[in-house]
Amino acid sequence: MTGNANDKLVLNITGMTCGHCVMTVRKALESLRGVKEAVVSLDEGKAVVTYDPAQVGAEDMIRKVESVGYGAAQA
Repeated sequence: MTGNANDKLVLNITGMTCGHCVMTVRKALESLRGVKEAVVSLDEGKAVVTYDPAQVGAEDMIRKVESVGYGAAQA
């Protein structure tokens, strides 16, 4: 069952130093079921994630970012 609801979550991301880091974090987040889009900013050290809360939650996103070598916390 796919929900139609879209929420936004801002994550503070630590450890990013370049464009490749941004791409890695974006791809990791967007690989999660329920994540519609992840916009990652190196300059701001943040990710704005559009997601379906019926399919994925903040803790899932944080664990996914940590699994690829970066720190993450809800902003």
